[in-house]
Amino acid sequence: MDKQEIGFIGVGLMGTPMAKHLANSGHTLTLYDIDHDAATNAAKAIGNKASVARSPAEVAQASDIIFTMLPNGRVVQAIVEGDQGITEGLRDGALLIDTSSAEPWLTKESAKAIAAAGGSMLDAPVSGAVWGAEEGNLVFMVGGSDADVARARPLLEAMGREVFHLGGLGSGHAMKCINNSITAATLTATAEGLVAGQNYGLDPAVMVDVLNESTGGSWITQTHFHQRIFNRKFDDPFKLELMLKDVGISVELARNVNVPTPMLGLTQQLWRMADHAVGAGASVSELVRWVENQSDTQLTAGKPDSKD
Repeated sequence: MDKQEIGFIGVGLMGTPMAKHLANSGHTLTLYDIDHDAATNAAKAIGNKASVARSPAEVAQASDIIFTMLPNGRVVQAIVEGDQGITEGLRDGALLIDTSSAEPWLTKESAKAIAAAGGSMLDAPVSGAVWGAEEGNLVFMVGGSDADVARARPLLEAMGREVFHLGGLGSGHAMKCINNSITAATLTATAEGLVAGQNYGLDPAVMVDVLNESTGGSWITQTHFHQRIFNRKFDDPFKLELMLKDVGISVELARNVNVPTPMLGLTQQLWRMADHAVGAGASVSELVRWVENQSDTQLTAGKPDSKD
């Protein structure tokens, strides 16, 4: 892989390990985060191949390829077009790769601004969570031109295990919100089923084991309940409010293409209720505690609380 000058904007729980994999592949990085201390700490963690910029424009001036890992499309737009934004420093022919989970229609607006400044853009959101970022085991869902995807692929492969090209710009973000909406619905249905089963007298831990060997199994049953719920940690680093945001994007996307999605609409309503109950910054795991509270039940392995 040719060594390149890369910018990385948004070096939090996901961005820092992703940037570290790029540095380990031999690239030099310029980092920026709205929290300057976070950028400084990320640079220290990465080592001498990373430096810290004071603005997105400064990142753009130093980079041929720029990655963003940010909360939503509005934040990406602000980073691209705002004061001291990327477009103020963009190198001719530079490529912006947005790995955030964002609204496809906002991605297209940001891409227009990048194109007007002489660059191009890909959307490449990820699945795999923090541990996937740390292990270099992410799955990338990519939207954009064939040429830009080919240019980005070696860098994406340095951070992940799979790269799927879904289509034109915005396709990656569309796939990401659909993926997360299905995950949200699955988590809700699984939690409700386990609560019902425990109240009947079943051990929820055994129920999860059965699901993992049966048709009801999922990524959720494999990675969440034994690891985060039965031990009462509720500590998935992904935020409930961000999952709700992604469900909302998928509902709006479906509305824009005139597709009825009653299940996703109900999922959105339930997650709104949970978000209101648990408050800002809560882990996505707290959705399960919210489901528990509806029937005054605590999912505890080996201790069924039969109300029969």
